Amino acid sequence: MPPLPPAAAERLDAFLGEMERLSETFIGYPCSQDYDYPEITPFLRFALNNVGDPFADSIYRENTFAFEREVVAFFQKHLRASEDDTWGYITAGGTEGNLYGLYLARERFPDGVVYYSEHTHYSAAKIVRVLGARSIMIRGSDNGEMDYNDLYETLRLYRDVPPIILANIGTTMHGAVDSIPRIREILKDLAITRSYLHADAALSGMLLPWVEDPQPFGFDAGLDSIAVSGHKFIGSPMPCGIALARRTHVDRVARSVEYVGCMDTTIAGSRNALSPLVLWSAIQRRGEDGLRRRVADAIAMADYAIAQFARYGIAAWRHKNSVTVVFPRPTDGVIARWQIAPSRDIAHIITMPHVTRDMVDRLVADTAESLGLTKQS
Repeated sequence: MPPLPPAAAERLDAFLGEMERLSETFIGYPCSQDYDYPEITPFLRFALNNVGDPFADSIYRENTFAFEREVVAFFQKHLRASEDDTWGYITAGGTEGNLYGLYLARERFPDGVVYYSEHTHYSAAKIVRVLGARSIMIRGSDNGEMDYNDLYETLRLYRDVPPIILANIGTTMHGAVDSIPRIREILKDLAITRSYLHADAALSGMLLPWVEDPQPFGFDAGLDSIAVSGHKFIGSPMPCGIALARRTHVDRVARSVEYVGCMDTTIAGSRNALSPLVLWSAIQRRGEDGLRRRVADAIAMADYAIAQFARYGIAAWRHKNSVTVVFPRPTDGVIARWQIAPSRDIAHIITMPHVTRDMVDRLVADTAESLGLTKQS
């Protein structure tokens, strides 16, 4: 290829410098930034494309299906899913994973109603519009969990219609985990036998497998499908994720496509084939023990942040097994400087593995100064 014109090269250099500067204050969103994948660079020379089902042969052979299958198997193991009873693929991110789960649910129950709490990721409302599905928003509790009483009463009113429940395994703002056992108990109490349970586990889906006492989060808790992000806790330069679902649901949507010589079981046609290489590489590098330490260190950093906020009298907190630290909303200047995600009267930081004590100290000091607070003796 011809070289970049000098002006274009200068523009990229300037953009690189800006990204390096911004990375020093990247503390408000759940994306890890402590990685480097030089082994992936040589594959940029090929037209890699994971089109179709990763568990089938394809006429289009410049793919990374073999690596994708290994990544899926890794997630099946740690999301407590049987390889015989579940199927999965690598998505473009959490939204596609949620779309896939709710698509399978809609195909299983065309007359079903989707229920999700007001604390659910903003993509849920968009997904039900895309699917043309009926939906009802359930109230959320102050701590970020679903209001189970509201869920009960709403399901009771529409108990003749199959519920499709989108549960949160780590809400966007609070890091709250909806109780799968309570949801299942409500269904049992109302004698609802036809239902579908999908979990949005974008961040916590790769936290809970590595802690000593996790909240119920996997297929052994009764899920039909789950979506987990790959670029969040594991870390990837491009958004990606995993969608896992029970095979009985996937078989309902599978179609044979002669053009590529394999089954069409995914949302997208052409799919990013570099994502499986990135996730596979990260898993090989860190291993289970490395991921376990990674989670422990991130939780310890969250506790450090809470303690630092407390030194200024700022009430910060986190949920069990969460790295999302919630605190009173700071000024707009602090939000902009530290790329903090706000919602009404609260904000949060997320102590992803790249977050250091120095970053926390500077953020807390800036927040306290903006609020006119000094260290308490």
